[in-house]
Amino acid sequence: MSAERKLRPAREDDEVAKTPAQACAAMEEVRAEIDRLDRRLVALLAERQSYIEAAARIKPRAEEVRLEWRIEDVVAKVLAEAERQGLSKRIAEPVWRTLIDRCIEHEQEFWRLFHIRND
Repeated sequence: MSAERKLRPAREDDEVAKTPAQACAAMEEVRAEIDRLDRRLVALLAERQSYIEAAARIKPRAEEVRLEWRIEDVVAKVLAEAERQGLSKRIAEPVWRTLIDRCIEHEQEFWRLFHIRND
């Protein structure tokens, strides 16, 4: 786990959809676009993880890693954005709650390692 994670910023040449979902006529097209989106999602999640690690470095106390009010704040914001973007709340809420749980686990581990080395 490195706090100095190399993140690649978005570029103009990032992949764009070759076939919009409404125009897909074959499963190969659908699968290619899902694979493209998964690559983008992985990059975004890696960037999110770097901020989780920054939070672990910044927070002075382990009790600050899991804050129930912040979990509910994030979920509420995600659900509002899901509605604006047309993403089913039945997909968004459990995905983000799982993501948050795993991020908290990662942050707790990173917090312990960082503060043991630096205290």
